Amino acid sequence: MGIVVRSATDEDAQLIADLTRKCWANKVAVTSSGHRETAIRVGEHLRDGGAFVLEYDGEPVGSVRWLPHEVDDGVWEVMRMGVLPLFRGTNLSQHLLEAVIHHALECAVGELRLAVRPDQPKLIDFYSAFEFELAEELEYTHANPAEPSPLVMRRVLR
Repeated sequence: MGIVVRSATDEDAQLIADLTRKCWANKVAVTSSGHRETAIRVGEHLRDGGAFVLEYDGEPVGSVRWLPHEVDDGVWEVMRMGVLPLFRGTNLSQHLLEAVIHHALECAVGELRLAVRPDQPKLIDFYSAFEFELAEELEYTHANPAEPSPLVMRRVLR
């Protein structure tokens, strides 16, 4: 079994858009903007922040992105993490999250934030295992106004 997490390039924009839509199908509420992901939007995220692609035996099976916070310097928001349905339940998503954490540490980022949709509360335990804590006082800057506000979790890195 060969698991590789690699940095995404501009050439991966369409791949990541496709992966996001496939990973979120039948998993995330249909109102989520992730179901309408485009290579153009992913390309913007790659230029402003970054992404990783998860490969299993050479096949892309997941991805994750991050963007710098619009106001708070030294804060990244982790977003759009997903693994294809066939590969769920095998702890592969932890490789994506660990890659973002390690990259943030290398870049001297002070804090990571992510959003948990109200309809996916079991993710709170998953992220808590990686030292993320609920931060009820924070709002997620990329929240979809057509949906209930997500819970924000943070991990301080300094």
